[in-house]
Amino acid sequence: MESTQKKSSPRPVNKGDQIKQIFALVSMVSFGGSAIFGIFSLFSSGLSSQHQQKPTPVAVSQESLLAAQERGYVGVLQREPQNQTALEGLANVRLQMNNGKGAIEPLEKLVKLNPDRADYKQLLGQAKGK
Repeated sequence: MESTQKKSSPRPVNKGDQIKQIFALVSMVSFGGSAIFGIFSLFSSGLSSQHQQKPTPVAVSQESLLAAQERGYVGVLQREPQNQTALEGLANVRLQMNNGKGAIEPLEKLVKLNPDRADYKQLLGQAKGK
């Protein structure tokens, strides 16, 4: 008894099909390599920029901060001579700078504007005693 079924033999690979397969393989390898290279360089440049861009602390002295605050309060008081917040700030800054004589004028204005505030009177007395 012979079998009526034919054995399936692998189809002969055509030369054109081989070229297409090789081209597809080379294309996939090239695409994968370039993708890996791009991802690697992205991460490496990101890591190196993090190390290079560390913020450097700016050393600012307490005196220069107080001087800047003093200039700011003086500027406000030139526009608004009765501004109580600026007067109080200027007096406090000058007292922190150990400038009791400079704190007298804004404290006198504060006492004049607020005669019921004992703390202003006390600070004025301390400034005059320095």
